[in-house]
Amino acid sequence: MNLGVGAYRDDNGKPYVFPVVRKAEAKICADHSLDKEYAPIDGLADFNKGARGALFGWDHPDVSSGRVVSAQTLSGTGALRVIAEFMKKFRPGPLYVSKPTWGNHKAVFAAAGVEVRDYTYFKPSNKGLDIEGMIKDLSAAPAGSAVLLHTCAHNPTGVDPSKEEWARIADVCKKNQLYPFFDTAYQGFTSGSLDADAYGLRYFIDQGFEMIIAQSFAKIMGLYGERTGALHIVTADQATAKRVLSQVKILIRTNYSSPPKHGARIAAMILNDKAMREEWLNNLKDVTKRMNDMRNALRAELEKL
Repeated sequence: MNLGVGAYRDDNGKPYVFPVVRKAEAKICADHSLDKEYAPIDGLADFNKGARGALFGWDHPDVSSGRVVSAQTLSGTGALRVIAEFMKKFRPGPLYVSKPTWGNHKAVFAAAGVEVRDYTYFKPSNKGLDIEGMIKDLSAAPAGSAVLLHTCAHNPTGVDPSKEEWARIADVCKKNQLYPFFDTAYQGFTSGSLDADAYGLRYFIDQGFEMIIAQSFAKIMGLYGERTGALHIVTADQATAKRVLSQVKILIRTNYSSPPKHGARIAAMILNDKAMREEWLNNLKDVTKRMNDMRNALRAELEKL
């Protein structure tokens, strides 16, 4: 069992394809009216709308408010890179990341010329969150700095803030005029619930923050090689959103021109069809339960030994 690979495997150690993904793919392949024309620069509109629904909740006003800029990207890493270039150009200043954070975070942002700084996160003595150290570091960050937060399933520690700690983090960001940036690679993989795992992100939305979000469907739909992800920029109003989208499209156009269609079509069908969405959420619960069962079994055996 490889505990280091960032991908889900079945009992035979093989890549797992969600049953609902197989079903959606079969429908897409059987529909001969679909062509292989280039996607728009910002991707498929149905996918972007469904992606917002997964993040905010399908009944949330910001799914359709027009103040959220969304663009399909080359999975989560592609979202991070486009965001990095956007921040370098339009939000100059340091980006604070947790210590430790995902190994590729610093490399992606450094490659785009963004200054990266650390904030205290993990507390080795109790293998938990060092909330006092985190608040202290963010309190000392210059106003206007961006703060990268893991929406859930913090990589690599697995330590997430409690509801009370999320409130403290939001308070220091508001007080110090910090710009939140949520990386959302594992929504649903912690608890099996999209809603529970998005608590912190949705709390910030409800507190009125403008912010940036990177989102990946690689893990939570098993669409690894399809490179299916999105970026979202929550702005103050529709007029600002239109201006921001035009700049995001310029960055994408000069990077990879437009995103691939197949994975986005699969995700869009699942996200926007209520029956298929429920099937996906059940698949997600099954996968999460098995991961937690494996963790418990591994721990029990280690303790026994």
